[in-house]
Amino acid sequence: MNYFKEILQYARPYRRYGVLNIICNIFYALFGTLSFVALVPVMKVLFQTTEDEYVKPEWQGITQAKDYLEDYVNWYVTDVMNEDQEMALVMMIGLVLILFLLKNLFGYLGMYFITFLRNGVMRDIRNALYHKIVNLPISYFSEKRKGDVIARATSDAQEVQTSFLSILELIVKEPLNILFALAAMLIFSVKLTIFVLVFIPVSGFIISLIGKRLKKQSDKVQREQGFFLSLLEETLGGLKVIKGFNAERRMEDTFQDSTQRYYNFANKLELRKGLASPVSEFLGILVIGTLLWFGGTMVFEGNIDGAIFISFMGLAYGILTPAKAISKASYGVKQGNAAAERVLQILHTENHIKDKDNAVEVSAFAKAVQFNNLSFAYEDEEVLKDFSLEIPKGSTVALVGQSGSGKSTIANLVTRFYDVSKGSISIDGHDIKDVSLKSLRNQMALVTQDSILFNDTVAVNVALSNKNATDEEVIEALKIANAWEFVSQLPQGIHTNIGDSGNKLSGGQKQRLSIARAVLKNAPILILDEATSALDTESERLVQEALENVMKNRTSIVIAHRLSTIQKADKIVVMSKGKIVEQGTHEELIALQGIYNNLVNMQSLA
Repeated sequence: MNYFKEILQYARPYRRYGVLNIICNIFYALFGTLSFVALVPVMKVLFQTTEDEYVKPEWQGITQAKDYLEDYVNWYVTDVMNEDQEMALVMMIGLVLILFLLKNLFGYLGMYFITFLRNGVMRDIRNALYHKIVNLPISYFSEKRKGDVIARATSDAQEVQTSFLSILELIVKEPLNILFALAAMLIFSVKLTIFVLVFIPVSGFIISLIGKRLKKQSDKVQREQGFFLSLLEETLGGLKVIKGFNAERRMEDTFQDSTQRYYNFANKLELRKGLASPVSEFLGILVIGTLLWFGGTMVFEGNIDGAIFISFMGLAYGILTPAKAISKASYGVKQGNAAAERVLQILHTENHIKDKDNAVEVSAFAKAVQFNNLSFAYEDEEVLKDFSLEIPKGSTVALVGQSGSGKSTIANLVTRFYDVSKGSISIDGHDIKDVSLKSLRNQMALVTQDSILFNDTVAVNVALSNKNATDEEVIEALKIANAWEFVSQLPQGIHTNIGDSGNKLSGGQKQRLSIARAVLKNAPILILDEATSALDTESERLVQEALENVMKNRTSIVIAHRLSTIQKADKIVVMSKGKIVEQGTHEELIALQGIYNNLVNMQSLA
């Protein structure tokens, strides 16, 4: 129930709907009970059990309430029956119909108000999840399956709504039904009421035994769902590779193994849940049957009026229905508990990369970016060791070296996607850990090797950093990035949808859109992480021209695989195994006849 309490924190903004729901449920339970009580005079009219003459009773206080109500009903019914028996029956039936109408009206109103609460809470939980996902550090997702995260934000969140939040209504509505019904039953017969109350806890205990392992089974189902959703996401992203290597059968086998496990877990869960209904139904009928026998003997002995006993039976059945609903709801709590735990695991994940109190705001980059004795490790693998470098404003520094030498790690650290293990990075003399993340990243524009585009229009992708950018600003950025030539030929120009991950465009076109996005941001520091390494010669030439346009009057950190693209850099830093082994201009490094010269010769650039 701890998870339930945490989920309820999201209900605070909607408490007015909760209050209105409770008020409606009070009237629902009241009129539900009165509708069964009103059957008493109907029965009396039908069976003509009121042949004696009655006088209108006087109120003698709450202690005589039962006798007063019974005498009043007898008096009213006989008074009307003496005039017109059929009219008496119509009036009593009309009363019952009105009470049932009011009961159902307030039942609907209760559902109406709780709907806003449930859906509002669900919306806020999903928003909180998305906010958490986009703010968690990159390192969190390198250890998680994407499909599992998606499952938690979708199916698990939905399970919280259907299994958990439905309890909000049950914990008020059904107990009130039981409470009002018990009050009426006690007025009718204390002895019969005690008899019913003995059976209900026994039934509840038996049903609770069935649901003991539901949380564990539900957790397995949800975890397996996360696994095959992740597999599906990977399949959609890697269809070319799967088909190219004839791996369809292998991937199908892996997916079918997962869905078979899901099938087994889901069967166990549903069978256990399904057992609740027949068991509770049988126990309910058992109670009713026993009550018929016990109450019937009381009618025969004259200890209770037959009409009252029939109404009592209706009230007893009215208690069993909400009692069964509460017992079934306990299954929902267990199932929702597992889903809520998985949702809250994300919401409770601590974000280690966040702003300090009183973080510094860097409004405009003015001097230099400095790396001071930097060391960094992904878990136990150290990728940078005592790395020191200064990048003055307006200069272009290129990082080169073999794969795994730590080049891309520099880009991840300067943007604070990861935090350094040892040493520091400073911008204009401020340690970036002391600078607010927003102002730090406002100083930087990033172009990666993989062109990350979204399933939206060209304009939306280019203006990612500024949703208020005008069409003219977007077009100007596209021109600088050598992208306007092909964008202008698209069916709807900048308002053309480019498909999932920009799959309607070529690799060079996608990369030029990424560069246009960096242009529009107009950040003083440009980070190019192997921006041309995946392109053909013609596309590389166009992209390189675009990059040179963008790099003018900017501080640039260029991570390069193709050395032809960085010969004009102010400084080239050669890295090996996380350390700087050479640095200087292209000409200086060639003259050294060292590692850089060997790399150039291998690429046939000498």
